[in-house]
Amino acid sequence: MSAVTGPAAIIIGLPGAGKSTVGRLVAEALGVGFRDSDSDVEAAAGEPIADIFINHGEEHFRALERAAVRAALAEHTGVLALGGGAILDPDTQADLADRRVVHLEVSLAAASPRVGLSASRPLLIGSPRKQWLALAEARRPIYSALAQITVDTDGLTPAQVADQVLAELGQR
Repeated sequence: MSAVTGPAAIIIGLPGAGKSTVGRLVAEALGVGFRDSDSDVEAAAGEPIADIFINHGEEHFRALERAAVRAALAEHTGVLALGGGAILDPDTQADLADRRVVHLEVSLAAASPRVGLSASRPLLIGSPRKQWLALAEARRPIYSALAQITVDTDGLTPAQVADQVLAELGQR
């Protein structure tokens, strides 16, 4: 791991896992910056992710996301939260090898109140629960393969999850 530079920790997981919330708490505890690839995509595009999907399609969004993740991995040394689907890109998967990747595991029951039925989550439009389960089935094996650390978030507060992540990182 010593040859790889970049983020101190990279947080991955399904929608509703708490990647941004927990990522901010972990960054604060480590005294480093926090960065969210979804926010980077929105800043680059000048519009919310939901609008990118509607106006330009998922393929365009994924290209923006890949560029945002590549830049963040090269530039950021704090905690980085990736959008839930960023790990679908084979180049991103390769870029995450040998890095401190933390998978926040979450069940549908725990994610549902966090995710809600928001239009800001374009991949969950229609039947959110059914869509979430399909995302989970497709993505969980990738999250598991990439993660050096997995923390089950069910029944825990964001602070408790952050504490577990910090402990796994050897910071508690």
